[in-house]
Amino acid sequence: MPILPCCADTSILPQGTRPMNISAQLNLRKIATPAIALIFFALAVFLLHTLLKQYHVSEIRQAFHAIPARGIELSILFALLSYFFLSLYDTLAFMYIGKPLPYRKIALASFISYTFANNTGSLSILASSSVRYRFYSGWGFSTLEIARIIWFCLGSFWLGYLFLAGLSFLAAPPAHILGLGFAKTFFLRFIGLLFILLVAVYLTFSLARKKPFTLINKWDLELPRLHLAIGQISIGTMDLLATAGSLYVLLPKIDLPFSGFVSLYLLAMMLGLMSNVPGGLGVFESIMLLLLTPYAKGSELISSLLLFRCIYYLLPLALAMAAMGGVEIYSRRTGVARVSSTIQKTIAVMVPQIFALGTLIAGSILLFSGTMPRLYSRISWLIGILPLPVMEFSHFLGSLAGMGLLILASGLRRRIDMAYFLTIILLVLGIVSSLLRGLDYEETTWLAILLVVLSISRGQFYRRASLLAEPIKPGWFGTLFIVLFGSIGLGFFLYRYQSYTHELWWQFSLHGDAPRFMRASIGALSVIIFFACARLLKPYHPTPSSPSQEELNLAAAITAGTQATHGYLALLGDKNLLFSDTLKSFLMYGMKGRSWIAMGDPLGEEQEKAELIWQFKNLAEHNVGWPVFYEVGSENLSTYIDLGLTVLKIGEAGQVNLAEFTLSGSTHKGLRYIHNRLTREGYHFEIIHRKEVPAILPELKAVSDEWLRDKNVGEKEFSLGFFSESYLRYFPVAVVRFQGRIKAFANLWPSGGKKELSIDLMRYSNDAPHGIMDFIFCEIMEWGKTQGYQWFSLGMVPLAGLEPEKAASMWHNIGTFIYRHGEHFYNFKGLRSYKDKFNPVWQPRYLVSPGGLHLPAILSNLTALIGGGLKKVITR
Repeated sequence: MPILPCCADTSILPQGTRPMNISAQLNLRKIATPAIALIFFALAVFLLHTLLKQYHVSEIRQAFHAIPARGIELSILFALLSYFFLSLYDTLAFMYIGKPLPYRKIALASFISYTFANNTGSLSILASSSVRYRFYSGWGFSTLEIARIIWFCLGSFWLGYLFLAGLSFLAAPPAHILGLGFAKTFFLRFIGLLFILLVAVYLTFSLARKKPFTLINKWDLELPRLHLAIGQISIGTMDLLATAGSLYVLLPKIDLPFSGFVSLYLLAMMLGLMSNVPGGLGVFESIMLLLLTPYAKGSELISSLLLFRCIYYLLPLALAMAAMGGVEIYSRRTGVARVSSTIQKTIAVMVPQIFALGTLIAGSILLFSGTMPRLYSRISWLIGILPLPVMEFSHFLGSLAGMGLLILASGLRRRIDMAYFLTIILLVLGIVSSLLRGLDYEETTWLAILLVVLSISRGQFYRRASLLAEPIKPGWFGTLFIVLFGSIGLGFFLYRYQSYTHELWWQFSLHGDAPRFMRASIGALSVIIFFACARLLKPYHPTPSSPSQEELNLAAAITAGTQATHGYLALLGDKNLLFSDTLKSFLMYGMKGRSWIAMGDPLGEEQEKAELIWQFKNLAEHNVGWPVFYEVGSENLSTYIDLGLTVLKIGEAGQVNLAEFTLSGSTHKGLRYIHNRLTREGYHFEIIHRKEVPAILPELKAVSDEWLRDKNVGEKEFSLGFFSESYLRYFPVAVVRFQGRIKAFANLWPSGGKKELSIDLMRYSNDAPHGIMDFIFCEIMEWGKTQGYQWFSLGMVPLAGLEPEKAASMWHNIGTFIYRHGEHFYNFKGLRSYKDKFNPVWQPRYLVSPGGLHLPAILSNLTALIGGGLKKVITR
C-alpha cells in the first residue's frame, strides 16, 4: 500500500522582503497538516473504542495467537510481491524517459524509498522523492528526469487504483457501507464506471496524442506510449491486489470473497491516505474494522490488522535499517573502497532519518507496552526473584524511556551527538525494563537490533548542538501526541471497567495493571511537559539586523586568522552575520524573497563550521525560508549533503601558485612585454598601507566614479565589493601612479598565515593605457611572492568548467549552453581566457540549495541580491 507523494508547492514569492501575511499563510499550512492528522486519529481512536468495547484484551491476544502459520507465511509472500511490483513502477519509468538502469539499483532505491514513505504518511513526499533523488542524481540523472520518474510512478499508482476500484465497484460493490441500500445497485457502480472511463480516456490519449501537453509554467508533459500505459495499469493493479492479499490471508474465515474484500480495502486505504496520519495508523484499521464487522468478530479482525501492520510496514523498515547497518559495517571493513560512492552518499543522508523513524517506533513500543497488561505466565518465575518495587519501577521507567525516545528521534534526524548518546542510554534502559517488567522478548529484540545498528553508526551524529535550541516541526509534535494519546486511549479502553479512585494511584500489587498504566501515563506526560517548558525557556533569537561595528571588527579579526579571504566581504556591511557560540567562527548571508543566501563557506574554527551550517539552515527554515549557500568550495560538501540539499556546480575559481610565477622565460612573454612597456612609460606601482589609505580616498573615489561611468554599470553587491570608504579603510591598497596621479587601484585581501592573497575592488581611469590590468596583476603577484604568500586568487569565472554531458542535470547543461553562447550578455569565455594566461589552478565552486522546483526562484533571488534588485539587473 504505497503512500506516494502528492503535488509539491511551487509558488514563487515576490522579490524583496517577504510580507507578513504570506509568512502567516505558510506557517498556517505547516500547522494545518498535523492538525488534520490529529483530528483523523482522534476519530479513529473513538471508532475503535466503540467497535471493540465489548471485547476483552485477552480475547484479542487469543485471536492473535490463533492466526495460522500458513496465513502468516502467505501474508509475507504477498508483501514481498507488493514490494516487487513497486520496483516495477520505477523500472517502467526508466523505460518512459528512455534511459536504462540496472534492476539491482532500481530495486535498492525503490525498496528504501517506499519502506520509508509507507511509514511516514504525510511526510511521504519528502521521504519517497528525496530518496529517489539522492540515488538517481548520483547515478547521473537530471532533476527533470527524476521529476518525470516520480510523476510516472505516482500516475502508475493512481491508474492501478482507478482501474481496480472501478472493476471492484462494478462487479462486487459492498452494499452494507453506511447502511446505504442503494449502494449496491447504483452509487458505487456509478463511481466504478466513472473510474473505468477515466482510465479509458488515459489509454485513448496515450494511443492518439502525439504531442505533449503544455502545463503550467510551460512545462511539457509527454504521455507514455500505449504499451507503457497498459504496463502502468497492470503493475498498479497487481501491486494493490498483492497488498490486499497480504491482509486477506490473515483474516479469519469470513463469508466474503476476495473480490468483495478488495472493494472494502480500497476504500479504507483511500481514507488512510487522506488522513495524513503516519502510515494511516489507526485510521486504516478503524475503517477496515468498521467495514468487516458484519463478517467476523472484532477481536479476530483487530489482531489480523495489527499483524498486517507488522508484516507490511514494520518488518520492511527493520530490513531497511539492517541494510543500513550492513553498509556501515561493510564500509568500515573494506575502507569504503569497494562500495559505490553514490550508495554511500545516499546512505549517509538517509541513516539519520531511518534511525529517527526506528527510534520513534521503539519509543512507541515502550509506551504501548507500558499500557498493556502483563502476561503473568511469563513472569511467574520472576516473582520469587525480584521484589515487587523493582518490577513496578521497571514498568514506570520503561514508559519514561519510551517518551524520551520519541523526543530524541527528532534530534537524531538532525545528527545531534547528545541525542545519539541519550538514545543509546534510553535503549539500554528500555531493554532492561522490558525484561524486568514482563520478560517481553519481542520488544527487547527490536530495541537490541536498533541499539546495535545505532552503536556502529557513531560517525553519523557529529553535531554538538543543544536539543532545546533545535526547531521541531509541527508535524513531529503531531506524531508525538498521536502516539502518546493513542497509548493513553488504549489504556482507558483496556481498563474501562476499572473504578478510578484516588487510592488507585498508590495501589502496588502484582495484578495492578490499571494503576501501573495510570502512573506510566502520568510519567510520560510529565516528560513531554518538562520538555515543552524547557523549550519555552530557550534563549530568544532576535530578527536578523545589520551588523554593528563591533561585529564587523570581529569578522575582520576572524578572517585575518583564516586561510581564506572571502570573509572580508562581510566588512561591506550589506550582509547579516551569524557567529558561533564561541565567537571564533562566522557565516555571512543576505535575504531576498524566501531565499536566505550564505556567501561562501563559514570561516573560523574547522570543528565549528558544520554546526554553523546547521544553525543557518535552522534559522532560514524557522523564518519559512530556503537555505542557500553560494560560491562554496568542496571542503564542506558532505555537510551540505547531510542537510538534504542539492549541489550544483556554478563555475571555477583560479589560483596562481606564486612560487612558480615569474615574468621571465617564454611562458609569460606577453605579460612581460606589457609590464616592461608601462614601466618605461613612467607608470609606477605602490602598496599603500591601510593607515595611509584615508588620505587617498578622495582620489580613489574619483577613479572609481570614472570607471563606473565609462563602463556604464552600477555597483554590484553581496558577492562583490563596492566602493565604500569605511570598507576600504580595512585594507592595504595597491595603486598605479602616472606623473603622481593614481590611474588604477585594487584593495588587497591578505589571508592568515600568508596562505592566499586576493583582490576585490579593481578600477582604473578612462585614460589608463591598454594593459593596465595586466600590469597591476603582475606587480601584485610579484609583491605577494616577495612577502611569502603562497597563492594569488583570481576569483571565480561563472559557468566555467561545465562540460555538456548526456547524464548531467538540466541546470548543468543550461549553464554549459549559456557559457558557450551567451557572450552577448556576459563575457564568460573571454574572462576565462584572460585569467588562463596567468596559468592558474582551477577549483570548482558550487551553489547548494533545496534545488528542484525551487531552483528558478532561488536563482532569480540570487541575481537580484547581487545586482542590487531585479529591476536594476533587467535595466542593465
